[in-house]
Amino acid sequence: MLVYIAPIKTAFIQRDLEMLKEHTRIKFLTFTDNPLLLPAYFLIQFIQLIVILPATNRYLCFFGGYHTVIPVILGKLFRKKVIIQCGGTDAMHLPHINYGNYRKKWLRWATVFSFRNCSLIVPVSEALVSSEYRYDSKVPALQGLRNLIPGLKTPIQVVYNGFDTNFWNDPGNDKVPFSFVTVATGISMPNRAYVKGIDLILKLAQNYKQYHFTLVGDATFSVDMPNVIVKPKLSPTELRDIYHQHQFYLQLSASEGFPNALAESMLCGCIPLGSQVGEIPHIIDDTGFLLQRKDFHQLCAIVEGLKDKDLPGLRKKARNRIIEHFPYELRKEKLLQLISPWDSPISQRKPSRP
Repeated sequence: MLVYIAPIKTAFIQRDLEMLKEHTRIKFLTFTDNPLLLPAYFLIQFIQLIVILPATNRYLCFFGGYHTVIPVILGKLFRKKVIIQCGGTDAMHLPHINYGNYRKKWLRWATVFSFRNCSLIVPVSEALVSSEYRYDSKVPALQGLRNLIPGLKTPIQVVYNGFDTNFWNDPGNDKVPFSFVTVATGISMPNRAYVKGIDLILKLAQNYKQYHFTLVGDATFSVDMPNVIVKPKLSPTELRDIYHQHQFYLQLSASEGFPNALAESMLCGCIPLGSQVGEIPHIIDDTGFLLQRKDFHQLCAIVEGLKDKDLPGLRKKARNRIIEHFPYELRKEKLLQLISPWDSPISQRKPSRP
């Protein structure tokens, strides 16, 4: 049995569970992202893992942190493979906004201990392995696991996120001209809003009152601008409808691993405008626009030039970029390859191919 562990259940974790459950038995366990509940959850997790230990073949965790300490210890003691998928906050350090696992003594220890002692690290982005950060001068230049954990010897294999290219579709409908959308949860918290680039988006909305902006993901966030609409977290179908209405997707994050919403929106025909951060440049490539540094004047220059670009052509290229490089089946195949040597039922099957 594969034990899949994460702090909370998110859409992309649900996607992993669905793609793997047809090939192996899975037990999904959540932890907590509330520091006050940590002592209780360590005890709960320990009891859960001990009870199912005889049936456990290996552990697959998303993010490194408090929730991976006990699985790593049990993996060492009982010779069970522990794979940790690195998603972003566990490989980034932005101390000026109190973001990343390395900002607190014990969270840093838990993250470093887990990555040093697990069997395999699977980042969703090359940038999370090692990168030189240049987007915001306030952020330390050296980022990524190898820079933040000197002497890290654990094997690393990058596996990109994958997307259902049939569900996230582009019907070819007319979109609202110069409409911009971004998806980000928790932006009612100032540091989270900063990480997701909401400060830049609101400045854009103030500067371009004739354009339309939509922020999706946090019902408690509020802004008093007539050209800005705030929506709560939406279902995939509702979100797809939002993408179908908007012409551009904004991913102006200060830190990202592999932003799922960016790829989903591109599949739905949104032209991407992103920051030079994490995997964003690789996802966008030549299908949209990149803000090299966190500079509002540079951002305005990009927006001013949009009307002179081949927007219909970019719309098609954006969708094709995700279809060609980040399909659901490719991630599924790679994940199955990672876990199959340690699970006899899977080893008898051929992995799916895109």
